[in-house]
Amino acid sequence: MTPFDRIYQDSIEKILKTGIEETNHRTGHKTKALPGLTFSTDISADGFPLLTLRKIPVGMFIAEQMWFIMGSRKPEDFLRDHTKIWDIFTNPGDVVTVAYGYRWRKHFGRDQLGKLIELLQKDPSSRHGVIVTWDPASDGLGGVARKNVPCPYTFTVNIIGGKLHLHNIIRSNDMMLGMPADVAGFALLQCMLAQKLNVKPGIYTHSISNAHIYDIHYAGAQEIIDRKHNHKPINLHLPENSFDRAENRDPKLYQEIVDDLEAQYHPGEPISGLKIVL
Repeated sequence: MTPFDRIYQDSIEKILKTGIEETNHRTGHKTKALPGLTFSTDISADGFPLLTLRKIPVGMFIAEQMWFIMGSRKPEDFLRDHTKIWDIFTNPGDVVTVAYGYRWRKHFGRDQLGKLIELLQKDPSSRHGVIVTWDPASDGLGGVARKNVPCPYTFTVNIIGGKLHLHNIIRSNDMMLGMPADVAGFALLQCMLAQKLNVKPGIYTHSISNAHIYDIHYAGAQEIIDRKHNHKPINLHLPENSFDRAENRDPKLYQEIVDDLEAQYHPGEPISGLKIVL
């Protein structure tokens, strides 16, 4: 198994065996959950963290991350050509109110992602590289009812030892469906930022406040624990100027990254019955 496969399998086993089972009031489903689950993987040493124990739709997280970098909040803008994953969260104007990229680039009155790059170009040693997605004026705390509030709500970027490291903080992660896609998507962002700043990608860290498995996914989780899959580490070969090309909505970039990963990707069979719980 790849290093990330082992991390994922160990996390699922820990939650299934030692997680606290409670009924979630909002969804009506039982979950087994653990607080404060954190893991790290070194992209340069361990390879790109794409789960191979079961098939993950490669094009989905690539299109999603490009859409985030664009700063858009309308799925019709590039995203829907490749995935409809955000369609269920649109309002009557076909806008995703909490679109992560829009919040990174426009919502708070400054281009956080652009400022991050400027900061680290001027001062690679800076510890001020913090990007915030969560809007305390409206998100959570029993405030405005929404179809969705950000799960990955902030991340920090540091250049240490000539490598770019990204620490992603997640308030809530569906471990069977959401977490593998989140890891791959933000690791892709990390690699694009590293390339933009002319350094290598380093350690990706994923910290989850509430890491849970839904009751309808218990059987699938056990199947993940039981699986053995011999897969070589995956090494992402980013096309040149990937960040700038993503900003400029280059459709060729999407296909180039898809082709690179799919040429190396030989996952296990899909697991049946993994339905999204909203």
